[in-house]
Amino acid sequence: MMDEERSNEKCESVTLSLMSEAVSAPTECEKRVCVFGTGDMGRSLGLRLLQAGYSVMFGSRRPQSCNFLPNGAQVLSHAEAAQAAHLIFIAVQREHYDFLVPLAYHLKGKVLVDLSNNLKKNQYPEANAEYLQSLVPEAEVVKGFNTLSAWALQNGPSDANRQVYICGDRAEAKQVVLAVATKLGFSALDRGSLSASRELEDFPLQLFPLWRLPMRIAVGLTAFFFFYLLIREILYAYITQGKDISFRIMVSLANRVCPIVSLIMLALCYLPGVLASFLQLYRGTKYRRFPDWLDRWMLCRKQLGLLALGFACLHVLYTLIIPIRSVVQNGTNEFITSRAWHSDSYLSFGILGFGLYVLLGITSLPSVSNALSWREFSFVQSKLGHLTLLLCTIHTYLYGGKRFLSASLYNWYTPPGYMLCLVLPSVVLLLKLLLVTPCVDRNITRIRQGWEKGADQRNSKNNKTLVL
Repeated sequence: MMDEERSNEKCESVTLSLMSEAVSAPTECEKRVCVFGTGDMGRSLGLRLLQAGYSVMFGSRRPQSCNFLPNGAQVLSHAEAAQAAHLIFIAVQREHYDFLVPLAYHLKGKVLVDLSNNLKKNQYPEANAEYLQSLVPEAEVVKGFNTLSAWALQNGPSDANRQVYICGDRAEAKQVVLAVATKLGFSALDRGSLSASRELEDFPLQLFPLWRLPMRIAVGLTAFFFFYLLIREILYAYITQGKDISFRIMVSLANRVCPIVSLIMLALCYLPGVLASFLQLYRGTKYRRFPDWLDRWMLCRKQLGLLALGFACLHVLYTLIIPIRSVVQNGTNEFITSRAWHSDSYLSFGILGFGLYVLLGITSLPSVSNALSWREFSFVQSKLGHLTLLLCTIHTYLYGGKRFLSASLYNWYTPPGYMLCLVLPSVVLLLKLLLVTPCVDRNITRIRQGWEKGADQRNSKNNKTLVL
C-alpha cells in the first residue's frame, strides 16, 4: 500500500514537471516552422526564426535549386514541408497562391500566417488573407508580420518597428502567432478578426499619414510669409526708393521667415490641448468625444513640434552667417547700457528657447520617450513645452522692442511679419494662464478624475426616488 502511494506521488510529480516544462517551453512539434517562399522576406524570416531556436523548413517548387538560404534550414517540397510543421508562413504574393489548393488536405487544421501586401489600396475586391482563407477553408489563416520589412527581420526589432499587428478568426491560432512574435522580440498587437486584414494590408501603403496636415500648414505658412515679406520689404524698397536689395532674399529674408513659421507652428502644437481643456470645462465631462477635427489636430502635435524645431534650427544656421550683435557707441565712444541690455536679453531668451526646443525634440524620440515615465514625459512636453513657447515669444517681443510704435516700419500700412506671428502664441499663453489659475485648474482636475457636471443632482434625485 505504501509502495503504491509512493508510485502515485512519483507519477504526479513527473506529470507536474512535464506540465511546467510544456508551459515554459514550446514542444518539439511547435518548434518546427515552415516558410513558403524563398525571397528576401522568406529568407529573413527564416534566419530570424533559426536565431530564436526554431527548426525551420522552407517549402519550394524546386528544392534542389534553392540558394542563399540560412544555414541550418531544411529545403523540402511544398507537400513535405506542409506535413512536417503546424505553423506555416506564407511569404509569397497573392498571384502565386494557387499552389496551395492541391495542398488543402495537408493544410487542414494548420495555422497559415499571411505576410503578403499589395501595390495599392483596394487592388482586389477582398483582402489577401480572406482570399487565402477561401482557397484553404479548413486551415486557420492569420494575418501578420506584413508591416515588417526584410531588413527589420534580419537586424532584429528596434524602437521604431517593434510592433507586429495580427488578426484572425480563431483565438488559438492567434495565440500561436503571438507567441512566435514575442519570442522573436516583437510586441504583438491583436487587431481582431480576419475582416481587419484589409486594414493591416493598407498600413505599409501609407506615406507619412500624420505628417500630411503639418506639412501643408508648414508649406502654407512659409509661402504666405515669404511673399508677404518679399512685397513689403524688397519690392517696397525698389518701388519707393529705387533700391535693389534683392540679394537679401537668399539669407536675410529666409532668416525672417523661418522664426515666424517656427513660432506659429509651436503655438499650433499647444493650442489644441488648450481648446480641449476649455471644451471639457464647457461640457463638464471627459466622457464625450472631441470633434473629429480636434482629434486629428491633437494626433499630429508631435509632427507640428518637430517641424517647428526644424525651422528653428534653420533660423539658427542663418543667424550664424549674419552679424546680428553690434556694439552701438555714441560720439564719445561710451557704451550705451540700455541698448546692450536689450540686445543681450533678446539673444539670451532666444538661446534658452532654442535649448528647450532641442530638449523637446529629443524627448519625442521613441528611444528616449520609452525610457521616461508618463509623469516625466508629460512634464517635459507640457510644462517645459509651454515654457519654450513663452521664452520664444518674449524673444520675439524683444526683437521688436520700441519698433512696435515706429510708423516707418508699416510699409504700405502693413505690419511687420514678427508682429503677425506674435498673435497666436500670445493668445495660447493667455488661455493657458487662465487654465492654470486655481479655480479653473481645480475644476479641470475634477473632470479628468471622472467628475461630471450635474452628476450630484442626478444622484440625489435617484436617492430620493429610492426612498419614496
